[in-house]
Amino acid sequence: MTTELLVSPDAGAGREPHSHSGNQGGWRYYRAGQQPSWADPVARDEVCAKLAGLPVLAPLDEITRLREELAKVAAGSGLVLQAGDCAESFDECTPGHALAKAQAISSLAKVITESTGRPVVGIGRIAGQFAKPRSDHAENVGGRRLPVFRGHIVNGHEHEPEARRHDPYRMLRAYDASRTVAEPLADAETRVWTSHEALILDYEAALVRFDERTGGWYLGSTHLPWVGERTRHSEGAHIRLLADVMNPVACKVSGKGDRNDLMRAIGHLDPDRDPGRLTLISRFGADAIERDLPDIARAVKNAGHPVVWLCDPMHGNTIKTATGRKTRRLEDIQREIRGFVRALREAGVEPGGLHLESAAAPVTECVGADVPDEDSLRRNYTTLCDPRLNPVQAAAVVETFVSEL
Repeated sequence: MTTELLVSPDAGAGREPHSHSGNQGGWRYYRAGQQPSWADPVARDEVCAKLAGLPVLAPLDEITRLREELAKVAAGSGLVLQAGDCAESFDECTPGHALAKAQAISSLAKVITESTGRPVVGIGRIAGQFAKPRSDHAENVGGRRLPVFRGHIVNGHEHEPEARRHDPYRMLRAYDASRTVAEPLADAETRVWTSHEALILDYEAALVRFDERTGGWYLGSTHLPWVGERTRHSEGAHIRLLADVMNPVACKVSGKGDRNDLMRAIGHLDPDRDPGRLTLISRFGADAIERDLPDIARAVKNAGHPVVWLCDPMHGNTIKTATGRKTRRLEDIQREIRGFVRALREAGVEPGGLHLESAAAPVTECVGADVPDEDSLRRNYTTLCDPRLNPVQAAAVVETFVSEL
C-alpha cells in the first residue's frame, strides 16, 4: 500500500482545479496514505472520468443548510448525534435499510432533545461509509496471506484472493449504492444528514464540483466529510483537499502524533474561524481522555476556532477477545463519555455531541447491557470491520451523555 498520492490526473476531467486560494488543486501534490493499489490503473482513470460526469449525491443547498445548523451547535444552542455503521455493506444499501438506520438515529436524537431541551442535528455514517483505513496491508486467513479488507469501495470482505483485489470499478458501485441510500433519506420525514470518512481520494476528487454562484468548490459525495486519525497530517492530501471545499468538515483528534501538526491541520481546515465549518471528533480512549484532551481543547479555543466537539468513545476502546475477535466494553465507552464532558469543561468548552458506531439491528458486537459476556458475541456478530453498539447499548450510551450535561 503506497503512501504517495494515487489520484488520477483525469479525476477532474472537464473541470477547473479547485482551491479557495487559487492554488490550482495543489492538494494533489501532497502525500496521501491509505490509498488503494488499483489492479488496473487504466480502468481507474476511466472510472474517475465517469464519476466526474455524474450528479452529486449532496447538493450545495443542503450542504449549506447543514453548515448553518452546525453553526448553531457551535454557539451552544444545539447538539449533534453522528452515528451509524463502521463500514457500510453494499448488500444493505436499500431504501428499507436506509430508513431503518435513519429512524434509529432519530429515536436516539429525540431522547437527547427530551432530556436537554436542545435540538439535535442527526448525522449518519451513511450513504458513503465504504472505506476503512487499516493498520496492516495484509492478514492471515486460514493459513493464507491475503490483502486486508479496506471497505467495499476497494475490495470484498470474502476470504478469497480475487475478492481482495483492489478493483476500481467498485467506486462506481459505491456511487450507485450511496445514491440508493441518499434518495430516501432526502425525502424522509426525519431528515438525517450524510457523512463518511473522505479516504479514497480518486473517488472524492471526482465528485468535487465548482459552484458559479458562489465561486467556490464543494464536495458532492456527502454533506459532512471527515478526515481520520491516520490521514490528518497537516501536509497531507486529505487535509488539503477538505481545506479547499465549502462543506462543513470534521477531523478526528487524539493524543497521538505531533500536537503542533494537529493545530496546523486545524488551521488549514478553519482558517477564517467560521462557526459551523469545523467539527472535531475526539477518540482518546477512556484511560487517556482526561489527561490529554484538556490541553488540546484549550489550544483550539485560544486559537479562536469555534468548533463543535464530538466524543467518539468507540475507537480508543477496542480490545480483542481470547479468540481474536474485536469488541468494546460498554463500561469503557460510558467512562470515556464522562471523561469527555469533564475534560472539555475543565478547558472552558461545551460538549457538542456524540459520534458512535452503532447498528439499527440487534447485533452482539460490544459487551454490556443485553450482551452480558464475550461468549454472547457469537450470537449476531455481523460487522464488516469494527464492533458496533446495538440499539439497547446505544440508548444506554446516550443516557450516560445526557446525564453528564
